[in-house]
Amino acid sequence: MINQDFFLALADLERQKGISEQDFIGALEEALVSAYKKYSGDASKISVKLIPDKKTVKFYSVKTVVEEVVEPEEEISLEDAAKVKKSIKVGDVLSVEFVPKNFGRIAAQTARQIIMQKLREIEKNNTVSEFEDKEGELMVCTVRRIEDGNVYVELGGNQIEGVILPRDQVPGEKYELNQKLNVFVKKVKNFGKTAQIVVSRTSTGLVKRVFENEVPEIRQGLVEIKAIAREPGQRTKIAIYSADPEIDAVGACVGAKGARVNAIVNELGGEKIDIILWSENPLEFISKALSPARAIKIIQTGETSALAIVPDDKLSLAIGRSGQNARLAVRLTGWKIDVKSESAALDLIDNAEQQEETETEE
Repeated sequence: MINQDFFLALADLERQKGISEQDFIGALEEALVSAYKKYSGDASKISVKLIPDKKTVKFYSVKTVVEEVVEPEEEISLEDAAKVKKSIKVGDVLSVEFVPKNFGRIAAQTARQIIMQKLREIEKNNTVSEFEDKEGELMVCTVRRIEDGNVYVELGGNQIEGVILPRDQVPGEKYELNQKLNVFVKKVKNFGKTAQIVVSRTSTGLVKRVFENEVPEIRQGLVEIKAIAREPGQRTKIAIYSADPEIDAVGACVGAKGARVNAIVNELGGEKIDIILWSENPLEFISKALSPARAIKIIQTGETSALAIVPDDKLSLAIGRSGQNARLAVRLTGWKIDVKSESAALDLIDNAEQQEETETEE
């Protein structure tokens, strides 16, 4: 039933699936016990021992030695046990090897089904164990196949499969077989007997990790990433800060002649990046967040809302194409920002003053 090739394949199984030979043998021993019981109808306690060194499989009937047998499937009398082993005593467990009769094709098929189930369980557990502490990390993967809009990738030394779902794919980014990618590990999901590693190219976490890789000052904690707002494939705004006045936080992220930020832009497929110096003053932070536009004035209009006044000729730049620049500034700061041109703001102020005068006269 189990030939020499099977035992030789155990090493390949460990290399390809990350399943240890010991775990696999344990699963196979359990499977053979279940298959034998199902095929034979034998309710007795059975154990199976695989011996890779000798490339053999042994079956044992296991019974507890008792004075008087009450459950024949699990017990054996001291008198009968002594015929097998003279030194045995009550309470001992007697294992007697036997050769299963007619344990052929049907039993082998049953064993195979159970083995595959056990392998899936072991593989899932190994996957969860290896990746549960990698959530939130950056990993290099290789694209292996593309099906139904999902991109399936190979992760880690054990070639564990991950998936980039459509919502985690950058619009317009093309994926090709055997392509190497940096991905952000979002979640290790359990689906009953299987596990799935969900990775992303659109997460703000990807941007954060790429900056950490490229900027030593961030890795060392000298420069801190305060916030990130991103529209994948188009534009990212990142707010950074250093408590050390001697450190040029923006300069550290840009690098000499833009080397660091250019490397990050290339990694993100040409995505534009605005590096903004964070400020504890929210109005000052809002002004910086509207970069590359320059605000003339920021007026607080509510607890977390503000009016940003920009030159008339810079209004479109401040708002951005389809409102993108203003939208990202809102996400970055957490404030509601109303962007107005200088002339529109003056008209707004004049109208407000006229209304106030009218109300006073009345």
